[in-house]
Amino acid sequence: MLPNLKCFSLKSYFRFQQYEQIPSLLRRMPYLENLTLYLFASGDLFHNLSPERIQQTLINIGQHNTATIVNYLSRCTAECSIFSLPFTFGYLRYLGNIFPNIVFNYVTYLLVEDHDAFGHEFFVRIARSFPLLKHLHILNIQPQLSSNLTLSSDHSQSYSIIEYPHLTSLDVICSLTDYLEQFLDETKASVPCLTELEVSYRYLKTVTNNFTREETRRNCAKVKKLIAIEQFDNSQDFYHYFPSFEMYSRFD
Repeated sequence: MLPNLKCFSLKSYFRFQQYEQIPSLLRRMPYLENLTLYLFASGDLFHNLSPERIQQTLINIGQHNTATIVNYLSRCTAECSIFSLPFTFGYLRYLGNIFPNIVFNYVTYLLVEDHDAFGHEFFVRIARSFPLLKHLHILNIQPQLSSNLTLSSDHSQSYSIIEYPHLTSLDVICSLTDYLEQFLDETKASVPCLTELEVSYRYLKTVTNNFTREETRRNCAKVKKLIAIEQFDNSQDFYHYFPSFEMYSRFD
């Protein structure tokens, strides 16, 4: 027992291997008043557990101000984040389509991943739940259900424009063109501070229609650094489209 312990902090931004020991550890702290907790774990264990079941385990040992997110990435793999509330950390990984209605006021870096497509409404929720978001990394190879394959602005007008006032870095290098389109098309999103873009150069040319498309020009205007898979072609149209461009790096 740890009867005199009133404050306890445990943070792990990498995969935590001893999840099953946490409940027994917290039971040894009967007079704990202040818990700061962030754990990330993955594997078969969490595929058989619901967020409600994990949450109930924490409540049973007296920890009511906590939340759990389980992201089922496949039939046998799940990613699980367990954290205390309010969430005071600046970093959150492997968020999927299903997450609680919490405002993460301190998060500036977010990685989202799911085996199901991310729709426009998902990104509306992201903007609301992460008001100070600066760095967004998207992992998704599923096409959006309402994907605008012809890149026509007529279809996009039905969307609400999502505001990301602090977003400076966007990584869609492991995602389809849909998600690049989601952020560069000004009829879908506003990213006035975007200065760094990690992307497939081929996808970038497609979404911007070889650097001539007006709907994506504004959100590219302040990009200074481009990290891409394919070789940069150094065209004049590119420089006109990215007037703030300073640096190119090839992703290997």
